[in-house]
Amino acid sequence: MSEYLLEMRNINKSFPGVKALQNVDFQLKSGEVHALLGENGAGKSTLIKVLGGIYNAEQGEIFINGSQVTIKNVSDARSNGISIIHQELVLVPHMTVAENIFLGREISGKFGIEGNKMRRESQKMLDRFDLGIDAGELVGNLSIAQQQMVEIVKAISFNCKILVMDEPTSSISDREVKALFDIMRNLTAQGVGIIYISHKMSELNEVCDRVTVLRDGTYVGTRVVKETPREELIHMMVGRELSSYYVRDHVENTETILKCEHIDDNRKTKKRVNDVSFEIHKGEIVGFAGLVGAGRSETMECIFGLTPNFTGDIILDGQKLNIKTPVDAMNAGIAMVPEDRKLDGLYLVQSVSFNSTIEVLREFIKNLRVNHNREREITQEFIDKMHTKTPSLEQTVGNLSGGNQQKVMIGRWLATNPKILILDEPTRGVDVGAKVEIYEIMNDLTKQGVSIIMISSELPEIINMSDRVYVMYEGRLTGCINWQNLSQEAIMKLATQEN
Repeated sequence: MSEYLLEMRNINKSFPGVKALQNVDFQLKSGEVHALLGENGAGKSTLIKVLGGIYNAEQGEIFINGSQVTIKNVSDARSNGISIIHQELVLVPHMTVAENIFLGREISGKFGIEGNKMRRESQKMLDRFDLGIDAGELVGNLSIAQQQMVEIVKAISFNCKILVMDEPTSSISDREVKALFDIMRNLTAQGVGIIYISHKMSELNEVCDRVTVLRDGTYVGTRVVKETPREELIHMMVGRELSSYYVRDHVENTETILKCEHIDDNRKTKKRVNDVSFEIHKGEIVGFAGLVGAGRSETMECIFGLTPNFTGDIILDGQKLNIKTPVDAMNAGIAMVPEDRKLDGLYLVQSVSFNSTIEVLREFIKNLRVNHNREREITQEFIDKMHTKTPSLEQTVGNLSGGNQQKVMIGRWLATNPKILILDEPTRGVDVGAKVEIYEIMNDLTKQGVSIIMISSELPEIINMSDRVYVMYEGRLTGCINWQNLSQEAIMKLATQEN
């Protein structure tokens, strides 16, 4: 009997212009949680896609319980007990939770698909983990966090031996994270091996046994989590010391550049923004904190013209704005990087150049003539500023790693030279090295007079990068905290309305 549940040996995979994996080794034991770390573009997702049959490696071998297996497609992976929860959700929104869980393997009887039985079986699995989700609900009506939990239940329902989780906590609340970790402990106690990909270093000690680090498509090393300092893991990931993780020179500027008064989404039901008023000073970073569903993103969607019929006053540089559409907001000097870059931001089948310049077409298109040199100059400028890793300006943006996609997204909006930059979860799915680079860019922008509104679910990020923090609870502002008084306790007290 092999010591390992899974062994991947000398895995090689290339794409045009990129060696994604070079002789990579990975081992997983039965009943362990094995973290896979690395910067964006290090090869983590590629390795997982080889294991899951999405990609075929040019070279290498895969062993399960000591026996060599061939994985050519997703069906091969599933038949070998491998189940993957991908970072990007792949649920069908107009189908029910039960239909999604049993998609492709529906329960059939004499008279066709037995929907009621599928619903009962799904509800049992959902209730087993106390998720409070109705199996008959349409997936499109669920929050992102609830959809993430459905993905997890769906993967577990295949009775897998090897479960891969790619950034499973990126969109869920602390309560749901705790529930997820309980599920993981339950599974490992049954002998399931879990491969866990996350950029949240704090989660490693909480739930992981060992950790393997990749860098630039190569294997760096494997360590026991409890025996390895965080600084050593970061050095393994980035190949250098990070002298300062958070980069922020706090400002005390009291010059108000943006004032928002009585912002309300004007919905009759499911109101998310309720009489919200706040102000932003020139050259500061203002954090917006709160639990999932508190109304932070929805407030910014009003300000950016994404919510029809919202009410309230938006005053920029002393001038009252009439914002009905995002174009109105952009013309006034407001830019917004959305929370979900793939759903709401990027044109995934288009090039890096297209995505970088789509908001500034007037810079290089005049009288229907395209100045391609100027287009390339703009693209290269923000590739350099953001330190984006791409083999060429014409690389399809969907082929980049998540962190590099985020850099392209932020760079696109910086190209508009905004006065107000709204960043909704700016470092979600971004590695530790790229996070530092994004923090440096944010800090430099404030020195140039740009004001930043940052929504983040990572409290250390909010605390260390913000000059002031507004906290929301159920659509209302509950308080504002200056950076000198910021703490997790102070924020959570306002975020939960505890006395």
